[in-house]
Amino acid sequence: MNDESPRPDTNANRESFRIKFPGTKPIATFVLIGISIAFFILQTITETISGYDLLFLYGGKINSLITAGQVWRLITPVLLHDSILHIAMNMYALYILGRRMERFYGHKRFLLLYLISGFAGNVLSFVLTDAPSLGASTAIFGLFAAEGIFIFQNRKLFGSAQTRQALMNLGIVLMINLVYGFAPGSNIDIMGHIGGLIGGAFFAWKAGPILGVTGEPPFFDMIDKRKKKDVTLASAVVLVGFTIIALIPFITG
Repeated sequence: MNDESPRPDTNANRESFRIKFPGTKPIATFVLIGISIAFFILQTITETISGYDLLFLYGGKINSLITAGQVWRLITPVLLHDSILHIAMNMYALYILGRRMERFYGHKRFLLLYLISGFAGNVLSFVLTDAPSLGASTAIFGLFAAEGIFIFQNRKLFGSAQTRQALMNLGIVLMINLVYGFAPGSNIDIMGHIGGLIGGAFFAWKAGPILGVTGEPPFFDMIDKRKKKDVTLASAVVLVGFTIIALIPFITG
């Protein structure tokens, strides 16, 4: 998707139409990457000095401590990673997806999408798996889902061929990641990935950008027709819904 997409006019002089896409810089994306890297450096330093990953001990997804009341562990794992390869893969995915999505979502809504997806992923992992976990992949999978829904909901604008190809490529990447997560011996929190995917999808369906075109020939601007109240409502529904799911171990335990 380019900043300007030339479209030929039907009149004799073949004047080109130009559509200006949003030019929002991915500030939130870079801030999230910077914070995640800073936390990983702190993890490495504290583990080198003390012999323990103290940030994980105080912020990782550890079910027994969550049920003991440390509910912040349902969001803080998105800031923590257990190896250079782990953080490199997640930050690369965030860099690629974040630059594309924040451009249309804007800073605040993109950050909200990221955090809601991370929360949803950790909640589902907490309810369905006992293993400790950490990592931003819960939020990353929410971005994957949101991008797919963004492309689908704006398919008339992007064109059927481009939409079909983009969704197919995205689906292949998601399928590979999910299959790998289910593979025997895999040390991946697959329930966290699925939870992030579901949370991001629900949020994006009701709060993601719906693009429209405004202006007069030959110049047009791309605008987002999604109402702010829709974003607020979608945020509330996803947060309340996954909070209720998170209460299950407290009730049944």
